[in-house]
Amino acid sequence: MNPMPKHFAFKAMGSFCEIQLFDESRIRAKNVVKQLTGEVARLEKKYSRFREDSFLNEMNSSAGNKLGLEIDDETQSLFDHALNCFEHSDGLFDISAGALTEIWDFKKAVVPSQSQIDAARAHVGLNKISCQDCHIHLPRNMQIDFGGIVKEYAADSVARLARSLGIEHGLVNLGGDFSVIGSQPGNKPWAVGISSPVSESGIMAKIDLIDGGLASSGDYERFFMHEGHRYSHILNPMTGWPSNGLRAVSIAANLCSVAGSVATIAMLKAELEAKAWLKDSGLAYVYMDSKEEISSAGLSAEN
Repeated sequence: MNPMPKHFAFKAMGSFCEIQLFDESRIRAKNVVKQLTGEVARLEKKYSRFREDSFLNEMNSSAGNKLGLEIDDETQSLFDHALNCFEHSDGLFDISAGALTEIWDFKKAVVPSQSQIDAARAHVGLNKISCQDCHIHLPRNMQIDFGGIVKEYAADSVARLARSLGIEHGLVNLGGDFSVIGSQPGNKPWAVGISSPVSESGIMAKIDLIDGGLASSGDYERFFMHEGHRYSHILNPMTGWPSNGLRAVSIAANLCSVAGSVATIAMLKAELEAKAWLKDSGLAYVYMDSKEEISSAGLSAEN
């Protein structure tokens, strides 16, 4: 009889999270999970824009400092990944859009004025930031937000750590972003369901994961309605307004961080362009368009 996976649930990065591990000893599995959740907590503390003591807020506070701020290899690597996404998306994927995030308050459901948006956009543009020789230089009033990267990066980091601790079979789920530690015993895949944007209990697609990662992006988790219009939290840095293309997209790739970046870029593109771009990506995907029609490649889509 094959052993059953051991489930560990916790809250982190504002999301419900879960780690499943196969280990003959539950005590050993709990000790491993303690280290894995510690890694998630470390990254949340380091890169959360909601914590005053985070290194991210220290970076943002350094904006305008001619000396810049010294950064470590991990932060440099995250920045390099973000810059690569920025360049390959023609500026759509932009972690420097923090000024826009500040003026869009999704709790109060207030639409900012065009003049407010224009003023914020003057402080957006990853190409304006210098990051070299272990120092980052942010122009005055510019803010970085790693929110579109760090959860996916954390999923990959946790899976990597688990493998180094001797775990051969497991699955990391950080708020719907998945990274595979290894298949289930017997090379059995992990069956992952992707939630429907239009049904709280519905499934848009199912995918069997053997390795790599899966990430999703959509307009259904944080939004508000105003005068009959839907405003998503996914902000287009080129216009300053929420995206209005696809409703949701999920991507499977070799890493969760890669999948997450591709999913976010697809959400930011105009709908027809996003569909063609996904088709040309060569990755497994599923999306729901503005007409609530589902299309997929390499995944099992639910009707």
